[in-house]
Amino acid sequence: MSGLPIPVVLVISAPSGAGKTTLCERLLADVPTMSYSISCTTRPPRPGERDGRDYWFLDPEEFERRRTAGEFLEDALVHGHRYGTLRAPAEAALAEGRDVLMDIDVQGAARVRAAALAAPPDHPLRRGYVDVFVLPPSLDELRRRLTRRGTDAPEVVERRLERARAEMDRAGEFMYRIVNDVLERAHAELRAIYETARRRGGGR
Repeated sequence: MSGLPIPVVLVISAPSGAGKTTLCERLLADVPTMSYSISCTTRPPRPGERDGRDYWFLDPEEFERRRTAGEFLEDALVHGHRYGTLRAPAEAALAEGRDVLMDIDVQGAARVRAAALAAPPDHPLRRGYVDVFVLPPSLDELRRRLTRRGTDAPEVVERRLERARAEMDRAGEFMYRIVNDVLERAHAELRAIYETARRRGGGR
């Protein structure tokens, strides 16, 4: 068993509107065997989102029940709503030797990173952990993207920008940083990071 490749646990974070969802979708299309960790959230679905595809949409009571039961690998409060990564699907995928992709916020990434560092040396979460922070070209461009998206009121856009500044201040906590100015180039950089992690058998 020791000769088998170590599955990669790839954690991607970014400010809202930086384009990490698109980059994740492209990587999953490149690597269809990769397991995507679907987050749980208490926020309502946006137009076009589906339960079990984009998120697991839970009411606050159900989310809290699962959190109390220890079902989340990480959870955080973001823009007034709870988000969390279920532990069981990620651990099951790793046990099968499958790479896992997590699209989570900076708070969640910090918690998963801490869990990876606290895990035993031979645990797949520790051996395969890699994290990437996706940056927008500038805050002005991020404002344009959030406004163009048309899903948030102007005051919500400004709150997201305030949070983006705080998140970008923590970009140095991540192993890799990608500036998503040209999507094709950012995608190529992300794919290269993943391939490097695969070749060396994980990140840390």
